Amino acid sequence: MPLKKQVVVIGAGAAGMMCAIAAGKRGRSVLLLDHARTLGEKIRISGGGRCNFTNRHTRPENFLSQNPDFCRSALARYTPQDFIALVEKHGIRYHEKKLGQLFCDDSSQQIIDMLHKECDAAGVAWQMPGEVKNISRTEGDGFMVETDRNTLLAESLVIATGGLSIPKTGASPFGYRLAEQFGIAVTPLRAALAPLTFAPELWLAFADLPGVSIDAVVSCNNENFRENLLITHRGLSGPAILQISSYWQPGDALHINLLPDKDAAELLFEQRQGSALLPNFLANYLPKRFAQIWSESIIQAKPMNQYSERELKHVAMQLHDWQITPSGTVGYKKAEVTLGGIDTSELSSKTMEAKQVPGLYFIGEVVDVTGHLGGFNFQWAWASGYAAGQFV
Repeated sequence: MPLKKQVVVIGAGAAGMMCAIAAGKRGRSVLLLDHARTLGEKIRISGGGRCNFTNRHTRPENFLSQNPDFCRSALARYTPQDFIALVEKHGIRYHEKKLGQLFCDDSSQQIIDMLHKECDAAGVAWQMPGEVKNISRTEGDGFMVETDRNTLLAESLVIATGGLSIPKTGASPFGYRLAEQFGIAVTPLRAALAPLTFAPELWLAFADLPGVSIDAVVSCNNENFRENLLITHRGLSGPAILQISSYWQPGDALHINLLPDKDAAELLFEQRQGSALLPNFLANYLPKRFAQIWSESIIQAKPMNQYSERELKHVAMQLHDWQITPSGTVGYKKAEVTLGGIDTSELSSKTMEAKQVPGLYFIGEVVDVTGHLGGFNFQWAWASGYAAGQFV
């Protein structure tokens, strides 16, 4: 006999568990289904194992979407302070690292355990691992979910299966394929919050500097971020690069200000009578090895007093606007999130329900709402999961 539940949630990640908790607390009978053997793997590896579980400064402006206003309703109804209160209720110690980013003092496993306990307290049933074989509509406008273990009947079906990023955590295109099955549009998908790569011939000189970090402002397509960038064997990573990767499009150049707090022209002209080589002078402000290779890529290295005014102006301009064009990203393997997803015009911003398919809900990363780096994507998971949980 089919197992009947009022709510079936597919995907036991951050959004899925939050939705199950909220629905269970309303007295709904809920089953949480996931194909993974390990609960919350993406939560576990986040924040270097300490889970950057929210950001105090979360605003709609911290999210990308074809409809930038879609996220406002859910974010307003479940705030960072609401999740912080839950963390404190469970006695989990945390700290602010920078820019409003909150991390567990000990381990991200504490967040997973907290959500598991909350699910159990709300009477949520579990089916893990469980593979979905087919989903169809029932005559009563409910859903039949056929799995490798049983058949489930649900009044409401919630899709919280995430995106394509970090396949080793079990990421799959399941949610997008289901949307297409029901005639729901999906916006273009691509890897976001991802390191950027460069053509080998362009990056050859810098490839020997892996691990070198620089405080810089990185700009692209009218967006800019000031944080560290990190040189890798294949290109650039670090917070500033991960942030800008969500805005970068193939063929676009990055604009990098290597001395955001300085007037490069002033510094250079003050040393115009000196005999120090340009790379040695720049090593006062930039990592020494980087200063050497970067200088050689811009202009012939020679003593400062041998440069013309025009040459110094060129170097100053490059220091404030070093333009380089990536060849691509490292892809979903190391991308933290998937940009794009279920078209928000297809969903109710209040309930997360598909407008044309009553009873079908999409939450979390699978939706076309993508946060900046720093806890924003988790806050969207909590907020969208909570929003749907009030109505399923």
